[in-house]
Amino acid sequence: MRDVLYLEQIEQAEALLKPQRIEVLRQLAEPRTCTEVAARLDQTPQRVYYHVKRLVEAGLVEQVSERRVRGIHEGIYRACARSYWLSPRLVGRVGGLRRPQDELSLGYLLDLVEEVQSDIAALDRDAPELPSIGVSGEIRVPAERRQEFLADLRSALQTIFTRYGGAEGDAFKLAVACYPKPHPQGETDD
Repeated sequence: MRDVLYLEQIEQAEALLKPQRIEVLRQLAEPRTCTEVAARLDQTPQRVYYHVKRLVEAGLVEQVSERRVRGIHEGIYRACARSYWLSPRLVGRVGGLRRPQDELSLGYLLDLVEEVQSDIAALDRDAPELPSIGVSGEIRVPAERRQEFLADLRSALQTIFTRYGGAEGDAFKLAVACYPKPHPQGETDD
């Protein structure tokens, strides 16, 4: 089972984005028969089989084995991945072409995230080693120091780009995102 399956075909998205199928897919994180899934979801095996067939056709579920039960063959199915990413290209841009955006805008950040998602999806997951790093943290910056913080961040990144920006060696892509932390519903800053 893959960690992530990147969906770029509209047929895959259509097969996945139905509440009943999402529940079936969750049950197939472990290999199970349609009868077992049906019992867990309080559905008929026929109804579950219908959804499993659509998921198999879309490449989201695979039959991993088969067993004989009371004279009939019963398939054992499993999800193809632990998580599924929908390509932003499935929806496309609303309102025409991309326009250049200020690097401090939300639109620019969304474009960057889309680019990173596409790049990660294109990596060869079967490679023995994928040298990568992910870092996440929270920084609190008083409003009067935001510009200073952004200038320091830009300077630190420029130093790294200058130090390692030569024409030789393995190419790595570096993307840094900085955005306001969303508040849980009902919670505000004091």
